[in-house]
Amino acid sequence: MKYGYARVSGTSQDLAEQISELKGQGVDKSHIYSEKFTGTKENRPKWQALSSKLHNGDTVVFTKVDRIGRSVKVAVDIVDDLLERGIKVYIIQLNGYVNKSDMMGKMLFNFLTVMAEFEHDMIVDRLKRGKEYAKTHNPNFHQGRPKRRITDRYKRIYEYSLDHSIHDTAIATGVSDSTVKRIKRQIRNSK
Repeated sequence: MKYGYARVSGTSQDLAEQISELKGQGVDKSHIYSEKFTGTKENRPKWQALSSKLHNGDTVVFTKVDRIGRSVKVAVDIVDDLLERGIKVYIIQLNGYVNKSDMMGKMLFNFLTVMAEFEHDMIVDRLKRGKEYAKTHNPNFHQGRPKRRITDRYKRIYEYSLDHSIHDTAIATGVSDSTVKRIKRQIRNSK
């Protein structure tokens, strides 16, 4: 049986391209397992479900080495486990099967896993440096979720809360008590 695995790291990323590539390799849509989960972890729910379903003689198709895992250890451990269980590993990026008994195949696979980890580390480093630069050069830099804008609705809620309790304001305006408190705090701090 032929299976496919697609993965993206962020919830805003799209799996469509990988799924299309897997279908192009003859993987039936019902045999494609996909998830939005970081590749630095081995215990990804959809991967675990697929891995437990695989049997000797099956094939699992990945689009790229870094879809298996972002760290060398994770990717190598997964592929070694699959090969030991008699499962063939096909990587579209390599245009072929992983063959670790062939010294060139082993070298190419190991090189690509090292490059995937290096690429991940570079991204993390660039983000870290960007934040550090922004902290020192941008007085308005704020890490995390941006503050909500004070809308006309928030102003009305605030005005209502001046003459009523937080709980009464929440009931009357259809928001939670904590939202009323946050609005009051935000408007007071902006004055």
